[in-house]
Amino acid sequence: MRYRRNYVGGGTYFFTVNLLNRNGALLVKHINLLRESVRWVKQRQPFFIDAWVVLPDHLHAVLTLSEGDDDYSNRWREIKKRFSKSLPKTE
Repeated sequence: MRYRRNYVGGGTYFFTVNLLNRNGALLVKHINLLRESVRWVKQRQPFFIDAWVVLPDHLHAVLTLSEGDDDYSNRWREIKKRFSKSLPKTE
């Protein structure tokens, strides 16, 4: 399947991000690690959080990027990577 993505600099985007294990609760169990991952990426690639809802196995976010910036894909890649790598090895 090919997804059509709309890249608009300075745009506002809605996202749903799911855990691989939909029975898990990692997002709420390790909410501080998620917050730190988002904070780290936000400092390096600024964006505005219009809304953010975290549930046990997925999250919803509405983000606005800076004028002329349309690279939301890299932000999500970095957030996911940092969160995954910061989890305890037992998870």
